[in-house]
Amino acid sequence: MSEQKNILIIDDEQVVIDSISKIAMMGDYTYDSVTDANAALAKISGNDFDLIICDIMLPGLDGFQFLAEIESRGIDTPVIMTTGFSTIENAVKSLYSGAIEFIPKPFTVDEMTSVIHRGIKYNKLVHMKKFKRDAVLIVPCPAKYLRLGYSAWMNQDTDGTVLVGATDFFLKTLEQIKNIEMYQVNEVLTQATTAVKIETEDGLIHQLYSVISGTIIEINERLKDEPELLEKDPYFEGWIYRIIPTEPAYEMKLLIPCSSDRT
Repeated sequence: MSEQKNILIIDDEQVVIDSISKIAMMGDYTYDSVTDANAALAKISGNDFDLIICDIMLPGLDGFQFLAEIESRGIDTPVIMTTGFSTIENAVKSLYSGAIEFIPKPFTVDEMTSVIHRGIKYNKLVHMKKFKRDAVLIVPCPAKYLRLGYSAWMNQDTDGTVLVGATDFFLKTLEQIKNIEMYQVNEVLTQATTAVKIETEDGLIHQLYSVISGTIIEINERLKDEPELLEKDPYFEGWIYRIIPTEPAYEMKLLIPCSSDRT
């Protein structure tokens, strides 16, 4: 039997807790739940959780304040943010504030299942990095790149166009890639909404959010026949789209410089 993982669910709606807990049990995970962030902090102090799923809109401390508090306490448990107020601003803010993923309500069983899978794998990778400091487990994105959370990157060219792709960290949380579903040339991407759907050999479908808004002008056609290229060389040959950004000055301020990964 596979090792069970503990998930802490924080939401002030019991129906949401019930929904996530059922999905967790389907994946053979254990769970605990609370209805506010202060109670969650008390739980964390006495338990070692592998993943936290937290609502943004909570009584007392909200989700963003909760993220700030666990960071100040040196708690590195990965956090997935959920909210019924699924604005782009909330999505980007949660990722910038330290959440590893954002999922809007209502979510499907498949969406939550894939997010939980990545969260558990993320936690495992973080702990492996701590115990194997000299090993190259994760290839960081190049210093001049920018990233949205831990999952997507962008690199602006001298002509103003932008190449976008998936980070090695995101890809390492997936099983072997089976298929990549991409948009077409001239279609428009919006920051922090789905840009690519990746099907893996375990039957899960993972959504990669767009790092920036813009119009697609070129697709990496090689990925259609060589999806493994995304894993082999994510920052160069494995790029996904070239786009013309629509609001680069504003949206790039909301991203994390990859150079910070080396400090």
